Amino acid sequence: MNLKFQKAQLVNALSIVMKAVSTKTSSVILESILISASDNRVVLDATDTELSIQTEVDAVIVKAGGVVLNAKLFSEIVRKFDSTESLIELDVDNDFKTTIKCEQAVFNIMGIDPVEFIPMPKIDRDAFISLSQFSLKEVIRQTEFSTAISDINRMMGGELIDVKNNVAKFVTLDGHRMSIRNIELMGEYEDQKCVVPIKSLQEVMRIIDSDTQKNVNIYFSKDHILFEFDKTLVLSRILDGEFFRIESMLSNDYDTKVNVSRLKLQNAIEQSMILIRENEHKPMILDIENGMLKLSVNSSLGFMDAKVNIEKSGSDLKIAFNPKFLVDALKVIDDDFVNIYFTNAKSPCFIRDDKNTYTYLILPVNFIV
Repeated sequence: MNLKFQKAQLVNALSIVMKAVSTKTSSVILESILISASDNRVVLDATDTELSIQTEVDAVIVKAGGVVLNAKLFSEIVRKFDSTESLIELDVDNDFKTTIKCEQAVFNIMGIDPVEFIPMPKIDRDAFISLSQFSLKEVIRQTEFSTAISDINRMMGGELIDVKNNVAKFVTLDGHRMSIRNIELMGEYEDQKCVVPIKSLQEVMRIIDSDTQKNVNIYFSKDHILFEFDKTLVLSRILDGEFFRIESMLSNDYDTKVNVSRLKLQNAIEQSMILIRENEHKPMILDIENGMLKLSVNSSLGFMDAKVNIEKSGSDLKIAFNPKFLVDALKVIDDDFVNIYFTNAKSPCFIRDDKNTYTYLILPVNFIV
């Protein structure tokens, strides 16, 4: 095999597939990438068995073929060449001895026969949805924080994707809070449901563009989910088992409703967090009365209170929360104003926008699930 790459394009392709390279393994293959050239296409593949990534890169194919190379070593060699405009030549002989040339530098490393590589599983592409890359990137950003790696329940480390009536609902929860983000789909799609490891979705988020004009197709199968965009495929295993029954956790009933400036509330909470040490578990008290929301924190470092103007309907209320849980939700909402619903001082609150596009359920500190 003999290929010629422009450095910038090769570096970009490597940065994509390296996200699926295992860093904690005794398997040589899982530490490697497959480079294959055929049918006027050059493709890079990597897998850690849970996540597989394949991307196409522009190159001049002098001679077709394939080789498996240690991902970290090959990437370091390529990145050390000086100019982004440099032309990198990759030459592989019949014994998979690989020569990498660029300007005055020549590297010789040993490769592996491509038949040793674990191929990306083939899945049917009948069941799918399509949405903009921007929307997918945003929905992951707005829900990823409320996942948890749990030895008791693996589902807390995943995100539910539930497609129903042409709306894709993305849900995460960690036992203390829950995030729900709804995306209205353009087109007619079959109902689908699966739970995807949050690590896989985070890697997808890091690769895709924030471009509203570019789409990503998401294909569903029994054991996998496939994301296709920009000549790149990301395949992830899905989590086995039933997700939590979130409907039983949600409520439209409330005793107190507050409409408040998102930024003013977020700033007040962040100010209160200055007085809370990292290893302290001090709650923030919310005292809701008339047209005012009072926030107070009393810690070993001192006392702080702040007031935020609100519009309130319903009963007065005093309730305590972990301030980090509240501010995490407020940070990812785009609206200027949010609605906060309270049933009572022992029940969760719901932070929602006017269109119910976002829903964040947060438990008070004296409420245990």
